[in-house]
Amino acid sequence: MRHTYKLISLFVIGLALSACKVVSPPAESDTLEIPTQFIHTSDSSQYGGAVPWKEFFTDEHLQNLIAEAILNNPDQKIAIQRVDVARAGVRIAKGAMLPSVEATITGGQQRFGKYTMDGVGNFDTNFSPNINEDQRMAEHLPDYHTALLSSWEIDLWGKLRNQKRAAAARLLATEQGRQLVATTLVAEVARNYYELVTLDNELLIIEKNIQLQERALEVVRAQKEAGRATELAVKQFTAQLIHTRVLDVDIRQRIFSVETTINFLLGRFNQPVVRNQSILLQPLPQKINSGIPAQMLRHRPDILQAELQMQAAHFNVLAARSAFMPSLNITAAWGLQSFDVSKWLNPASLTYGLFGGLTAPIFYRNQLKAEFQRANAEQREALYTFQKAVLLGYQEVITNLNQINALQTSSQLKQQEVTVLSEGVATSNDLYIAGMASYLEVITAQKSVLEAELQLTETRKAQFFTMINLYRALGGGW
Repeated sequence: MRHTYKLISLFVIGLALSACKVVSPPAESDTLEIPTQFIHTSDSSQYGGAVPWKEFFTDEHLQNLIAEAILNNPDQKIAIQRVDVARAGVRIAKGAMLPSVEATITGGQQRFGKYTMDGVGNFDTNFSPNINEDQRMAEHLPDYHTALLSSWEIDLWGKLRNQKRAAAARLLATEQGRQLVATTLVAEVARNYYELVTLDNELLIIEKNIQLQERALEVVRAQKEAGRATELAVKQFTAQLIHTRVLDVDIRQRIFSVETTINFLLGRFNQPVVRNQSILLQPLPQKINSGIPAQMLRHRPDILQAELQMQAAHFNVLAARSAFMPSLNITAAWGLQSFDVSKWLNPASLTYGLFGGLTAPIFYRNQLKAEFQRANAEQREALYTFQKAVLLGYQEVITNLNQINALQTSSQLKQQEVTVLSEGVATSNDLYIAGMASYLEVITAQKSVLEAELQLTETRKAQFFTMINLYRALGGGW
C-alpha cells in the first residue's frame, strides 16, 4: 500500500512539473508614460468629470430631454441588459467553485439474457424457491432508485478562482461600458439640442433679412418707376431675395432633421421638441478645469472599461495556465435502491458512495496550449486597447482646451464684425436713397451682414460643442 502511495505521489508531481514546463508567465507589460499636465497647466482642482450633468447643463428643457433619453434610449437599454448578462456570468463562475447537488428518482425494468454473466448472477433476485431456474432467468428485473448526487472540483491551482475574478472584472467593465453609453448619449442629446437652437437663431436672422430685402426691393422698384434705377437693379435685388428664401427653406428642413434625431435618441416617434431661447442668448456651461491626466484616467468610462477588460484577460491567462495542472474531483451519492418497490424505503436498501480522483490532460495538451496562447494574445490586445484609450482621451482633452480659447477670441471678433456691418447696411440704404451709393453697394452690404450673423451663430454653436466635447473627454458627470 505504501508503495502505491509513492507511485501516485510521483505521478502527480510529474504532471505538475510537466505543466509548469509547458507554459510560462507572460512577458512584462509595456508601459505608457502619462504626462503630468495638460497644455502647460497642472491645475488639479475640480474638473469636468466631477460635475453632474444636471449641474453642467442648466437649460431646463435640455435637462428634461437628457433625463428622458437616459430612461428610454434603445442603446441605453441594451447596455443595461449587457450588465445583467455579465452579472449572471459572475454567478455562474461562483457556482462552479461550489459542490453541485442534484436529486434523481428512477424506475425501470431490465431482462438479462439467459446465457450471460448478468443473467446467471441475477437469476435468484425474486427470492422464490417455488419456481425453477428457467423461470427465474426469464423474469424481468425491476429497479427503483432515488438518490442525492454531488460532485465537486477542488480548486487546487486557482483555475476556478481566476475564472471568477475574470467574470467579476468583465462585469465591472460592462458597467463602465454602460456609463460610456450614457456619457455619449448625454453629449449627443446636448449637441443636437444646441444645433437645434442654433438653427432657430439662423432662421430668425434669415427671416429678418428677407424683410429687409423685401423693403429694399420695393424701394428699387419705386426708383425704377421714377427713372432713377434700372431693370438690372430690380433683377439683382430680386435674385438676392430668392437666394435668401432658399436659405429659409433649407434651414427649416435641417430643423426637422435635427428634431427627428433628438426624438430617436429619446426613443420616441416624431413630436415637437420643446426648447429654449436662441443660441446667442444661451449662457455657456460653467468653466471646466481640466485637472491632471491622472484624474482623467480615474473618470473616463472608456479608459476604466479598457483597464478592467485588461484585468479580466490577465485572469483568463492564469486560468488557462492552471488548466495544464491535474484536477481533483470528488463525487458522492446517497440514496435508496431496490428491485422490489415494497422494500424500496427499507433501511436495507440504503446505498451510498464517495469517490475522489485526479485527472490530468495528456492527449489534448495541444488544445490547452492553443487556449493559453489565445488568452495571452487577448491579454496583450487588452493592454494595447487600454493604451489607445489613454492616448485618445489625452488627445481629445488638449484639442478641446486649445479650441475653447480660440473660439472665445473668434466669437468676440465676429460680434464686432456684425455690429460694424449692421451699421453699414443702414448707411448704404440712406446713401442709396440719397443717390450717393449704387444698388450693388446696398446688395453687398446686406449680403455681408447676413453671412456675418450666420457665422457668429455658428461660432457660438462651436463654443457649446467644444465645452460638451471637453466635458465628455474628461469623463462626464458619473
